[in-house]
Amino acid sequence: QVQLGESGGGLVQPGGSLRLSCAASGTIFRINTMGWFRQTPGKQRELVALTTHYGGSIVADAVRDRFTISRDNAKNTVTLQMDGLKPEDTAVYYCYADLLSRPSSTESRYWGQGTQVTVSS
Repeated sequence: QVQLGESGGGLVQPGGSLRLSCAASGTIFRINTMGWFRQTPGKQRELVALTTHYGGSIVADAVRDRFTISRDNAKNTVTLQMDGLKPEDTAVYYCYADLLSRPSSTESRYWGQGTQVTVSS
């Protein structure tokens, strides 16, 4: 069984910063892709940023110049540094991981429980 634990959400003023962290635990052979989605009421969940096992990354256009994603393969963690936050960044942020539990496993996606980020004055 695999679990993703998130931390770091909260309330921040426009222009402020937050740092989201996510740690995967359980039976894990390799995490292929790990990253963050976000969702607001009535909208589909959207990709914010992801990292690959070999160090590649994708960051959504809307946040590319403000958010930075990083990853520690040894600790199975991913971090999203969010600077210059705007009210439109307000959402529930979900960590996810596409991983293999064992060498012979097929890849499965796991989600964190979500953490609220609110940007407001």
